[in-house]
Amino acid sequence: MFALVDGNNFYVSCERVFRPSLEGVPVVVLSNNDGCAIARSNEAKALGVKMGHPWHQIRHLEDEVGLVALSANFALYGDMSDRMMSLAAGLGPTQEIYSIDESFIGLDGVRGDLKVRALAIRSRIHRWVGIPCGVGIARTKTLAKLANHIAKTAERKPGSYPEVHSQVCDLSRASSEEFEALLSATEVGEVWGVGRKIGAALTEAGVRTAWDLARMDPAVAKRRWSVVLERTVRELQGVPCVGLEDNPEPKKQIACTRSFGRPVEALAPLSEAVSEFASRAAEKLRAQGSVASEVLVFIRTSPFRKDPQYSRSMVVPMRGPSSDTSAIVGAALLGLRAIYKPGFRLAKAGVMLMDIQPSSLEQLELDLGGDDTANEIVRGRLMIALDAVNGRWGKGTVKVGSAKVGEAPRDWSMRQDRRTPAYTTEWSDMPVARA
Repeated sequence: MFALVDGNNFYVSCERVFRPSLEGVPVVVLSNNDGCAIARSNEAKALGVKMGHPWHQIRHLEDEVGLVALSANFALYGDMSDRMMSLAAGLGPTQEIYSIDESFIGLDGVRGDLKVRALAIRSRIHRWVGIPCGVGIARTKTLAKLANHIAKTAERKPGSYPEVHSQVCDLSRASSEEFEALLSATEVGEVWGVGRKIGAALTEAGVRTAWDLARMDPAVAKRRWSVVLERTVRELQGVPCVGLEDNPEPKKQIACTRSFGRPVEALAPLSEAVSEFASRAAEKLRAQGSVASEVLVFIRTSPFRKDPQYSRSMVVPMRGPSSDTSAIVGAALLGLRAIYKPGFRLAKAGVMLMDIQPSSLEQLELDLGGDDTANEIVRGRLMIALDAVNGRWGKGTVKVGSAKVGEAPRDWSMRQDRRTPAYTTEWSDMPVARA
């Protein structure tokens, strides 16, 4: 048995915890540089705002109907997610944090009424953290994901199925008739594991609902589409094919890319940005206990501006696999200087670490008379200290010199004119209750 705990409109819900005046108001959270909507309240959805809707196309709703748009506050969302997940873990003995707002819970061995337990955990999350959430319970992860979707859209489902109300749906308790009715009312594209292209192909083949997909022969799904769809079909039929991932597989590529708040034309600010991105990527690399052998750096102009277009990238091989920030930044800057060309208004840059392998693997080299081994040990200790300081005092407390240090906005900084305070991660932003 599995449960999926999912925060409702998570980014918007986080903002409403500290600004109750936003309850009942159409709200959207915007992406980096305030470009498009990445989270919407139910009121904003009712206005026709779509996921990924460009802000300039819906900005008129701000004056016409009072739409509130906020810049993304990822520090706040990350901290609120940690609090929510720690409470969701009380639902069962095992947990897989699937995304910032979703968590699968293993329910094997849990006694008693699972719906009652789910309602209690949901109530606790709402009272202690302020985040409303839905809970889907079923015999497979795919069905649990579907049950969660059904719980959030209960008013659009047929019949009077009691497990759907109160944002909790337990498909394991549904009769065969109820199960068929619920899946028949769910479009095939809403099933976890069915992408847009496969969904269109299935619809064209006459498989329009989740119930149609559940009745498909798994062998046909594998032969006509893929083994992934075969697994999805079996999961819809109640056969567990996907277990909990207690330790996610290390990433094979790590990237850090950003669009600039305003166009960048000079090499100096571009070097600052690339140094910052490479440092962040190196930190992620060390966090998963890996090293990288190649560094890719790219720059490009905006395809949406009527400016001269330019886009270049370069892969820089490193002398040996490393997770050393200075080595990775040095390789990235070497590539940047090779591809940089003046006269262009650059809109985006990024760094990607490739050929990643576990740090436990060692690459032996010929002894050329240096003291590289001792130096690597010292550099490794330095990186541990660097991560410890930044973990204790905040990201960017200590950084490489080429990234520069200072609080003043930089030319390449993201535009976040509507960001709310970091209520839970900055002492200076903590709300104060006055008598």
